[in-house]
Amino acid sequence: MPLASVALVAFGVPAAPAVAGQEQWQAAGRDGDGIGLRLLEIPAARVDDPRAHVYVIDHVKPGATISRRVEVSNDSPDRQQIELYAGAAAIKGNAFTVSEGRGGNELSDWVSLGAANLDLAPGQRKPVDVDIEVPRTASKGERYGAIWAQVSSAPERSGNVTQVHRVGIRLYLDIGPGGEPPTDFRIDDVAAEPGTGEFPVVTARVTNTGGRALDMTGTLTLTKKSIRAGPFKVTNGVTIPPGQSGQVRIEVDQSLPAGVWDARLVLASGVVERTADGRITLPVTTRAAMETAKPGWLVYSLGTLAALAILVVFAAWHLARRRSRREEGDDPPDQPATAAPDRQTA
Repeated sequence: MPLASVALVAFGVPAAPAVAGQEQWQAAGRDGDGIGLRLLEIPAARVDDPRAHVYVIDHVKPGATISRRVEVSNDSPDRQQIELYAGAAAIKGNAFTVSEGRGGNELSDWVSLGAANLDLAPGQRKPVDVDIEVPRTASKGERYGAIWAQVSSAPERSGNVTQVHRVGIRLYLDIGPGGEPPTDFRIDDVAAEPGTGEFPVVTARVTNTGGRALDMTGTLTLTKKSIRAGPFKVTNGVTIPPGQSGQVRIEVDQSLPAGVWDARLVLASGVVERTADGRITLPVTTRAAMETAKPGWLVYSLGTLAALAILVVFAAWHLARRRSRREEGDDPPDQPATAAPDRQTA
């Protein structure tokens, strides 16, 4: 199969450690004990894309093969037996979701790794080749997957539970003839709402109007006359597939004066950046206050409904009673009022 023609740029970024009992993505600038996995090369055309520095992101034609190199490291004080493999992933509920265990998909089946197992001493690092061979019959569209470095601890004598620690690199591979689909998005509905704690959250609806998945990052700046607050960073990791929408949330983690604030939201995915302006009113009633107020409003509402129900029942009973008395002749029908004749006295 033909090799995709790309210029590769080597770069160095500290590997991210694996955390016990968790899955972790490689992230620049993180260090510590554990195993690490990071990219050693990216396409020269994507050197300005911050996503391409931590994930494998590319567009290829059917029948092409792309090659990368990753580095596996052992930053723990113990010798590690590290397993390497590719796994399935999907975007569900605006989150990049991976399968449990070694579940695969179409993309993971196309991945070939230069090594399936590594025996690394403390502090040792080793590069591994990664090839992705796309069949000529592959259909158009974007696929998602992950490359994993994993260590497993032996079960303790008292049980049969094996702890698995793994760190991964996401795969975003678009397939189709011609050039790469555009990346673009629209920002709508900037608003403030109660947060989970004491601070409010500014939200915005983001619609993916392009052909590639989005990983949203960005900042919020608030201004009110001469006061400026922020920038506040996006606090939820949202991944939005093409043609869908998701909500970006930014916690305003400081106390601000009450009033109307001008909000400027700058969001980005890779090298594509968009700005939205809006207005929010602070303070926003916290969820705790709303929950505290609910019982009082509920009792008041139920009391009002009960009083209305009693009045309706009483009115119906009174009308029925009068109707019954009329039918029995005990209660003559109402007569119109007449004026009494004048009386004359001598």
